[in-house]
This record gives sequence, C-alpha cells and structure tokens, in this order.
Amino acid sequence: MQPLHLRSRLLVYGTFALAMALASLHLPPWLDRFRPDWVGLVLVYWAMALPHRVNVGTGWVLGLITDAAQGTLLGQHALGLAAVAFLTVRFHQRIRVYPPWQQALSVLVFLLVDQLLVIWINGITGYAPPDFWYLAPPIGGMLVWPAVYILMRDLRRRFQVS
Repeated sequence: MQPLHLRSRLLVYGTFALAMALASLHLPPWLDRFRPDWVGLVLVYWAMALPHRVNVGTGWVLGLITDAAQGTLLGQHALGLAAVAFLTVRFHQRIRVYPPWQQALSVLVFLLVDQLLVIWINGITGYAPPDFWYLAPPIGGMLVWPAVYILMRDLRRRFQVS
C-alpha cells in the first residue's frame, strides 16, 4: 500500500476540518434540528472512496475530536462514527455503484445507527431520552447527501486523490 501524498492528505484532512467547522456553526433553532452530521457525511464519502485509507480508526479519531469539541462524554461520538465507518467500508462496493439519490438511503441508515448509539450512551449515563426530533439530523443528511457526494467527488478528481 503506497502512502497518501501530501496534497491528498491535505484535501482529506481539510474536508474533515471543514465538516467540523460546519458542525459548530450556530443556526436558528428551527434549522438546527435538521443540521446534518457533516462529519459523518464526509466520513462516509471518504470511507467509500478510499476504504483502504479511511476506516474505523479514522472514524474513532474523528469521534474523539467531535466529543472534545462539543464537550460531550468522551467516546460516544467515537463509537458512533466508528460504526458508520465500519458499515461504509463493509458495504462500499455495493453502495458506490448506486446513483447518489439511492446512496442517500444507505447514508440515512448509517447516520441513524450513529444517532441511536449516541442516544443509547446518553440514556446509560442518565440523560433524558430525546423527543422524536432525533430523526431530523439523519434525514437532513440524507437530503444533502447527493450534493455532498458530487462536490466531494469533483474535489477528489480535481486533486487526483486515489
């Protein structure tokens, strides 16, 4: 396995940094409910495009960074994003042959797994269960997936990341 070139690494890390920044933007309350898990979406893309380089370990590290940035229990997002990365790497050959609008259904399932794991950990630690709006972020992620996929694919092709 040949190492990822510096330019390629900068692109991958840069997209993850941008996703972290988008996750921390303040939005109006009505729109914040539908905020997609940007880190999860970018992780799904890179794990699907480069499964030999972006994998469960990447998801775990991104989750730990997300936990530290959001001030949540250390490891809860790490477990969720590691599960997302695992599912994406496991099914990447099947998913990437679908058009983006069909991939969005798989993305919905992956983001729901992440969301349910975080809710489960919150429940174990004594936090009250959320209302039905906990489904809104995965649905928001599903809706923006085609645009995220096309944008990320074009960036990957322009910078020849493989």
